[in-house]
Formats: sequence, C-alpha cells, structure tokens
Amino acid sequence: MIGVPRTPATGLGDVSGGKMVAPDARMARVEVNPLEVDWSQVVHLCMNGDSGAWAQLVRIHHRRVYGLCYRFTGNPADAEDLTQDVFLKIYSNLASFDLTRGSLQVWITTMTRNLLVDNFRRTKNLRATGSLDEGWESTEELRPIDRLTSKSPSPHESAAQKELAKMVQNALARVSVELREAVILRDLQDLDYKEIAQVLGIPEGTVKSRISRGRAELARLLERNKREVM
Repeated sequence: MIGVPRTPATGLGDVSGGKMVAPDARMARVEVNPLEVDWSQVVHLCMNGDSGAWAQLVRIHHRRVYGLCYRFTGNPADAEDLTQDVFLKIYSNLASFDLTRGSLQVWITTMTRNLLVDNFRRTKNLRATGSLDEGWESTEELRPIDRLTSKSPSPHESAAQKELAKMVQNALARVSVELREAVILRDLQDLDYKEIAQVLGIPEGTVKSRISRGRAELARLLERNKREVM
C-alpha cells in the first residue's frame, strides 16, 4: 500500500500525524487553469508516489474543497479539519478515479460532499454559525456579498454587507440539507446542473427542483428575518 507522499519543503500537501497539512495560502495564489492539466497523468503519478504531482493536485483543488467545507459548516477550524480529511480520502481512493465518468473536479466535489454528509449525520450539526465572509481571505475566493457591488464599499456599506451576509448564513443554516447543498453547489460553487447531478447522484430534473425550492425557502427565511429586524 502506497503511503501519502511527502512533498518537498514547500508547505504543500504534506502529512503529519495522519493529517494533511493544507497548502500554504501564499502558494495557492499561483493561478493555474485546471482545464490545462492532464489530470489522468497527474493521478497516475500520485499513485506512483510522485510528491510533486500530489502537491500540484492539492494546490489547485484546496481552495474549492475548503470553500465547500466552510460553506457547509460556517466554521473555519472545522472546515480546515474536514478539508484535510477530504484530501486523505482522495489520496486513498485515487485508483477509483475514472475520467470517462466525469472530471476530476466533479469527482473531488463528490468525495467532499459525501464526507460532509457523513460528518453531519455523525455530529448532527445541522446548524452552521458565523458569517459567510469569515475565512474567505485564506481561500482567495470572491465573497458572495462582494458580488453585489463593483466598487469599494464605504464603512457604512461594509457594515451593512456584513450584516446581510450574517442574515444569509443564518437563513441558509435553516434550509434542509438536501436543498442547501443544491443551492451551495449551484450558486456558490458554480457547478452546472449536469455536474451537480453527478455529485448528488440524482437526475438533473431533481437538481433543478431542489435548487428552485432551496432558493424559494432561502428567500422566505430572509424576508421573515427582515420583518423581524424591522
């Protein structure tokens, strides 16, 4: 059995005490287009113990995995622990990756989603807390609230945006898990309907229905929160 390869002294994808060490956030800023990478070759190299290939895989996919874990938990520390668990699971299951059945991104997202569902069932943690904006600096992803404006917000606008993000997070935590994950994968992870269907193992029609119901439920909860605040 091949152990998880140790990487060069770059802080990328190393393993210590059975735990994956997340890639250095500074290294994650290197822009690499996943579509330009031959992932079948990278996976093959990883299975042969190539630490450089494993570092590349972790570096490119860490941000997406962490973002998904954070959006489900709302807790940076929990998200990082789950991200480490996801990559350990990915490494131990590399042999099951089949490019003819879907992209590596979809396969990794599926592994992440399954681990999150198992974690929810085990801990019964169906209530995410905290702000959607917390922890975004380490992922370098555009925060959802930032998508609402193309200019730098004033201090007043910034405070209002943070309050709005908090309301969205609280409302999202009250949406059922099956609807929540569909909304997150579509609106926050930017997966298309076909990819979401692959991840969740359900027909595209069901995906569209869950997204529609999830958005409607989220809007209803936000409207209720707005009335309560006023």
